[in-house]
Amino acid sequence: MKLSGRRQSSNIEDRRRSGGKVAAGGIGAVIVAALIAWISGGNPLEVVMGNAGQLLGGGTSQQQAYVPDSQDEELEQFVSTILAGTEDVWTEEFQRRGLTYEPPKLVLFNGSVQSGCGGATAQTGPFYCSADESVYIDLSFLKEMRQTIGAGGDFAFAYVIAHEVGHHVQNQLGILGKAHEQMSRLSKSEANKISVRLELQADYLAGVWAHNDNKRFNSLEEGDLEEALDAAMKIGDDYLQKRAHGYAVPESFNHGTSDQRSRWLRKGVTDGTIEGGDTFTPAYSSL
Repeated sequence: MKLSGRRQSSNIEDRRRSGGKVAAGGIGAVIVAALIAWISGGNPLEVVMGNAGQLLGGGTSQQQAYVPDSQDEELEQFVSTILAGTEDVWTEEFQRRGLTYEPPKLVLFNGSVQSGCGGATAQTGPFYCSADESVYIDLSFLKEMRQTIGAGGDFAFAYVIAHEVGHHVQNQLGILGKAHEQMSRLSKSEANKISVRLELQADYLAGVWAHNDNKRFNSLEEGDLEEALDAAMKIGDDYLQKRAHGYAVPESFNHGTSDQRSRWLRKGVTDGTIEGGDTFTPAYSSL
Protein backbone atom coordinates (compact mmCIF):
# COMPACT_ATOMS: atom_id res chain seq x y z
CA MET A 1 0.00 0.00 0.00
CA LYS A 2 1.09 3.56 -0.69
CA LEU A 3 0.78 5.35 2.65
CA SER A 4 3.64 7.84 2.56
CA GLY A 5 2.73 11.36 3.65
CA ARG A 6 -0.71 10.48 4.99
CA ARG A 7 -2.03 11.63 8.34
CA GLN A 8 -2.10 9.43 11.41
CA SER A 9 -5.03 9.14 13.78
CA SER A 10 -4.82 10.65 17.24
CA ASN A 11 -7.69 8.44 18.37
CA ILE A 12 -5.35 5.82 19.84
CA GLU A 13 -4.83 4.81 23.44
CA ASP A 14 -1.56 3.05 24.21
CA ARG A 15 -1.82 0.68 27.19
CA ARG A 16 1.24 -1.39 26.39
CA ARG A 17 3.17 -0.25 29.45
CA SER A 18 0.37 -0.90 31.94
CA GLY A 19 0.66 -3.91 34.26
CA GLY A 20 -1.50 -6.31 36.25
CA LYS A 21 -3.38 -9.53 35.68
CA VAL A 22 -6.66 -9.94 33.82
CA ALA A 23 -8.81 -12.92 32.98
CA ALA A 24 -8.14 -14.48 29.61
CA GLY A 25 -10.93 -14.01 27.09
CA GLY A 26 -12.39 -11.61 24.59
CA ILE A 27 -15.32 -10.76 22.41
CA GLY A 28 -15.99 -10.62 18.69
CA ALA A 29 -12.83 -12.44 17.50
CA VAL A 30 -13.61 -16.09 18.09
CA ILE A 31 -12.06 -17.53 14.97
CA VAL A 32 -8.95 -15.43 15.39
CA ALA A 33 -8.69 -16.85 18.90
CA ALA A 34 -8.94 -20.29 17.33
CA LEU A 35 -6.07 -19.37 15.01
CA ILE A 36 -3.85 -18.36 17.92
CA ALA A 37 -4.89 -21.46 19.88
CA TRP A 38 -3.78 -23.56 16.95
CA ILE A 39 -0.51 -21.66 16.64
CA SER A 40 0.25 -22.20 20.34
CA GLY A 41 -0.64 -25.89 20.31
CA GLY A 42 -4.07 -25.53 21.89
CA ASN A 43 -7.42 -26.82 20.71
CA PRO A 44 -9.03 -24.31 18.33
CA LEU A 45 -12.18 -26.41 18.05
CA GLU A 46 -12.98 -25.62 21.68
CA VAL A 47 -12.82 -21.94 20.78
CA VAL A 48 -14.79 -21.99 17.54
CA MET A 49 -17.60 -23.93 19.23
CA GLY A 50 -18.31 -20.82 21.33
CA ASN A 51 -20.76 -18.13 20.23
CA ALA A 52 -19.43 -14.85 18.86
CA GLY A 53 -20.25 -12.01 21.22
CA GLN A 54 -19.60 -14.11 24.33
CA LEU A 55 -16.51 -13.92 26.52
CA LEU A 56 -14.06 -16.74 25.98
CA GLY A 57 -13.07 -18.77 29.03
CA GLY A 58 -9.58 -18.92 30.43
CA GLY A 59 -7.30 -18.37 33.38
CA THR A 60 -5.19 -15.36 34.15
CA SER A 61 -2.27 -13.81 32.35
CA GLN A 62 0.56 -11.80 33.89
CA GLN A 63 1.41 -8.65 31.98
CA GLN A 64 5.04 -8.55 30.94
CA ALA A 65 7.18 -5.41 30.88
CA TYR A 66 6.85 -3.92 27.42
CA VAL A 67 9.91 -2.77 25.48
CA PRO A 68 9.09 -1.67 21.91
CA ASP A 69 11.40 -2.57 19.06
CA SER A 70 11.72 -0.94 15.65
CA GLN A 71 9.11 -3.29 14.17
CA ASP A 72 6.63 -2.34 16.88
CA GLU A 73 7.17 1.34 16.16
CA GLU A 74 6.70 0.76 12.43
CA LEU A 75 3.50 -1.22 13.02
CA GLU A 76 2.17 1.46 15.37
CA GLN A 77 2.59 4.11 12.67
CA PHE A 78 1.01 1.80 10.12
CA VAL A 79 -2.02 1.04 12.32
CA SER A 80 -2.45 4.74 13.08
CA THR A 81 -2.41 5.59 9.37
CA ILE A 82 -4.94 2.88 8.49
CA LEU A 83 -7.21 3.99 11.33
CA ALA A 84 -7.06 7.56 10.03
CA GLY A 85 -8.03 6.25 6.60
CA THR A 86 -11.09 4.51 8.04
CA GLU A 87 -12.05 7.72 9.83
CA ASP A 88 -11.91 9.71 6.60
CA VAL A 89 -13.82 7.16 4.52
CA TRP A 90 -16.58 6.37 6.99
CA THR A 91 -17.09 10.01 7.96
CA GLU A 92 -17.72 10.81 4.31
CA GLU A 93 -19.88 7.75 3.68
CA PHE A 94 -22.08 8.52 6.69
CA GLN A 95 -22.38 12.18 5.69
CA ARG A 96 -23.68 11.13 2.28
CA ARG A 97 -26.51 9.38 4.06
CA GLY A 98 -27.28 12.27 6.43
CA LEU A 99 -25.63 10.47 9.36
CA THR A 100 -22.81 11.32 11.73
CA TYR A 101 -19.94 8.89 12.12
CA GLU A 102 -18.31 8.70 15.55
CA PRO A 103 -14.95 6.94 15.07
CA PRO A 104 -13.90 4.16 17.43
CA LYS A 105 -10.93 4.41 19.72
CA LEU A 106 -8.11 1.99 18.96
CA VAL A 107 -6.41 0.53 22.03
CA LEU A 108 -2.92 -0.91 21.73
CA PHE A 109 -2.11 -3.51 24.38
CA ASN A 110 0.61 -5.97 25.17
CA GLY A 111 -0.21 -9.40 26.54
CA SER A 112 -3.52 -8.64 28.23
CA VAL A 113 -6.07 -5.88 28.59
CA GLN A 114 -9.31 -4.97 30.32
CA SER A 115 -12.03 -3.77 27.95
CA GLY A 116 -15.61 -2.71 28.45
CA CYS A 117 -16.53 -6.24 27.37
CA GLY A 118 -14.29 -7.93 29.94
CA GLY A 119 -10.73 -9.19 30.10
CA ALA A 120 -8.80 -10.26 27.03
CA THR A 121 -5.35 -11.57 26.18
CA ALA A 122 -3.18 -11.49 23.09
CA GLN A 123 -4.42 -15.03 22.36
CA THR A 124 -7.84 -13.54 21.63
CA GLY A 125 -6.55 -11.62 18.64
CA PRO A 126 -7.84 -8.19 17.56
CA PHE A 127 -11.44 -7.53 18.65
CA TYR A 128 -14.12 -4.87 18.76
CA CYS A 129 -15.96 -4.09 21.98
CA SER A 130 -19.32 -2.38 21.45
CA ALA A 131 -19.61 -1.54 25.17
CA ASP A 132 -16.81 1.03 24.94
CA GLU A 133 -16.82 1.38 21.13
CA SER A 134 -13.16 0.50 20.85
CA VAL A 135 -10.97 -1.73 18.73
CA TYR A 136 -8.30 -3.62 20.65
CA ILE A 137 -5.12 -5.05 19.14
CA ASP A 138 -1.85 -6.52 20.35
CA LEU A 139 0.56 -5.79 17.51
CA SER A 140 2.19 -9.18 18.02
CA PHE A 141 -0.82 -10.62 16.19
CA LEU A 142 0.30 -8.98 12.96
CA LYS A 143 3.76 -10.46 13.40
CA GLU A 144 2.21 -13.90 13.96
CA MET A 145 0.13 -13.52 10.79
CA ARG A 146 3.27 -13.15 8.74
CA GLN A 147 5.61 -15.49 10.58
CA THR A 148 3.33 -18.40 11.44
CA ILE A 149 0.69 -18.70 8.72
CA GLY A 150 2.29 -16.68 5.95
CA ALA A 151 -0.55 -14.16 5.71
CA GLY A 152 1.49 -10.98 5.54
CA GLY A 153 1.62 -7.73 3.61
CA ASP A 154 0.39 -4.21 4.24
CA PHE A 155 -3.10 -4.71 2.86
CA ALA A 156 -3.52 -8.00 4.72
CA PHE A 157 -2.75 -6.16 7.96
CA ALA A 158 -5.01 -3.27 6.95
CA TYR A 159 -7.83 -5.75 6.30
CA VAL A 160 -7.60 -7.01 9.89
CA ILE A 161 -7.99 -3.47 11.26
CA ALA A 162 -10.67 -2.48 8.75
CA HIS A 163 -12.68 -5.63 9.59
CA GLU A 164 -12.82 -4.67 13.28
CA VAL A 165 -13.72 -1.08 12.35
CA GLY A 166 -16.43 -2.67 10.19
CA HIS A 167 -17.99 -4.01 13.38
CA HIS A 168 -18.03 -0.45 14.71
CA VAL A 169 -19.78 0.70 11.54
CA GLN A 170 -22.36 -2.06 12.16
CA ASN A 171 -22.74 -0.80 15.71
CA GLN A 172 -23.22 2.80 14.56
CA LEU A 173 -25.89 1.67 12.09
CA GLY A 174 -27.74 -0.39 14.72
CA ILE A 175 -27.00 -3.69 12.99
CA LEU A 176 -24.74 -5.14 15.67
CA GLY A 177 -27.11 -4.61 18.59
CA LYS A 178 -30.06 -6.07 16.70
CA ALA A 179 -28.05 -9.13 15.68
CA HIS A 180 -26.78 -9.77 19.20
CA GLU A 181 -30.32 -9.47 20.54
CA GLN A 182 -31.46 -12.09 18.03
CA MET A 183 -28.57 -14.35 18.91
CA SER A 184 -29.47 -14.29 22.59
CA ARG A 185 -32.84 -15.93 21.79
CA LEU A 186 -31.51 -18.68 19.52
CA SER A 187 -29.82 -22.03 19.94
CA LYS A 188 -26.04 -22.09 19.63
CA SER A 189 -26.08 -23.40 16.06
CA GLU A 190 -28.66 -20.83 14.94
CA ALA A 191 -26.86 -18.01 16.75
CA ASN A 192 -23.68 -19.05 14.94
CA LYS A 193 -25.44 -18.42 11.63
CA ILE A 194 -26.24 -14.84 12.69
CA SER A 195 -22.61 -14.45 13.73
CA VAL A 196 -21.46 -15.60 10.29
CA ARG A 197 -23.70 -12.99 8.67
CA LEU A 198 -22.19 -10.29 10.91
CA GLU A 199 -18.62 -11.34 10.21
CA LEU A 200 -19.07 -11.59 6.45
CA GLN A 201 -20.62 -8.15 6.45
CA ALA A 202 -17.62 -6.82 8.40
CA ASP A 203 -15.38 -8.39 5.74
CA TYR A 204 -17.46 -6.65 3.08
CA LEU A 205 -17.21 -3.31 4.91
CA ALA A 206 -13.44 -3.72 5.10
CA GLY A 207 -13.55 -4.00 1.33
CA VAL A 208 -15.75 -0.90 1.07
CA TRP A 209 -13.16 1.02 3.05
CA ALA A 210 -10.38 -0.21 0.75
CA HIS A 211 -12.37 0.75 -2.36
CA ASN A 212 -12.95 4.30 -1.16
CA ASP A 213 -9.51 4.73 0.38
CA ASN A 214 -8.01 3.78 -2.96
CA LYS A 215 -10.28 6.30 -4.70
CA ARG A 216 -9.10 9.04 -2.36
CA PHE A 217 -5.40 8.21 -2.15
CA ASN A 218 -4.62 5.70 -4.93
CA SER A 219 -3.34 3.56 -2.07
CA LEU A 220 -3.62 0.02 -3.47
CA GLU A 221 -0.67 -1.44 -5.34
CA GLU A 222 -0.30 -4.55 -7.46
CA GLY A 223 -0.62 -7.66 -5.31
CA ASP A 224 -2.30 -5.91 -2.36
CA LEU A 225 -5.75 -7.38 -2.93
CA GLU A 226 -4.30 -10.86 -3.33
CA GLU A 227 -2.55 -10.51 0.04
CA ALA A 228 -5.79 -9.61 1.81
CA LEU A 229 -7.75 -12.36 0.06
CA ASP A 230 -5.09 -14.86 1.11
CA ALA A 231 -5.42 -13.68 4.73
CA ALA A 232 -9.21 -14.02 4.54
CA MET A 233 -8.80 -17.57 3.24
CA LYS A 234 -6.46 -18.52 6.08
CA ILE A 235 -8.82 -17.36 8.83
CA GLY A 236 -11.88 -19.11 7.45
CA ASP A 237 -13.61 -21.48 9.88
CA ASP A 238 -13.21 -24.50 7.61
CA TYR A 239 -9.54 -23.81 6.91
CA LEU A 240 -8.60 -23.51 10.59
CA GLN A 241 -10.60 -26.52 11.69
CA LYS A 242 -9.17 -28.71 8.95
CA ARG A 243 -5.64 -27.57 9.74
CA ALA A 244 -6.17 -28.41 13.40
CA HIS A 245 -8.16 -31.65 13.14
CA GLY A 246 -8.39 -32.72 9.54
CA TYR A 247 -12.13 -32.09 9.41
CA ALA A 248 -14.62 -29.22 9.76
CA VAL A 249 -17.78 -28.87 11.86
CA PRO A 250 -20.08 -26.56 9.83
CA GLU A 251 -22.62 -26.05 12.64
CA SER A 252 -19.84 -24.50 14.73
CA PHE A 253 -18.84 -21.97 12.05
CA ASN A 254 -19.29 -18.41 13.33
CA HIS A 255 -17.10 -16.32 11.00
CA GLY A 256 -17.64 -18.00 7.64
CA THR A 257 -15.69 -20.29 5.37
CA SER A 258 -12.53 -19.28 3.55
CA ASP A 259 -14.48 -18.98 0.30
CA GLN A 260 -17.18 -16.84 1.91
CA ARG A 261 -14.77 -14.50 3.65
CA SER A 262 -12.62 -13.88 0.59
CA ARG A 263 -15.70 -13.52 -1.65
CA TRP A 264 -17.38 -10.89 0.55
CA LEU A 265 -14.12 -8.99 0.98
CA ARG A 266 -13.64 -8.92 -2.79
CA LYS A 267 -17.28 -7.85 -3.27
CA GLY A 268 -16.75 -4.90 -0.93
CA VAL A 269 -13.60 -3.82 -2.77
CA THR A 270 -15.49 -4.04 -6.07
CA ASP A 271 -18.82 -2.46 -5.06
CA GLY A 272 -17.60 0.20 -2.64
CA THR A 273 -21.05 0.94 -1.15
CA ILE A 274 -22.64 0.10 2.20
CA GLU A 275 -25.83 -0.94 0.43
CA GLY A 276 -24.16 -3.80 -1.42
CA GLY A 277 -23.28 -5.62 1.79
CA ASP A 278 -26.61 -7.08 2.86
CA THR A 279 -25.64 -10.45 4.32
CA PHE A 280 -28.90 -10.84 6.28
CA THR A 281 -31.48 -11.09 3.48
CA PRO A 282 -29.97 -13.93 1.39
CA ALA A 283 -30.59 -17.52 2.37
CA TYR A 284 -27.83 -18.78 4.62
CA SER A 285 -26.87 -21.44 2.08
CA SER A 286 -26.26 -18.79 -0.59
CA LEU A 287 -23.84 -16.65 1.41
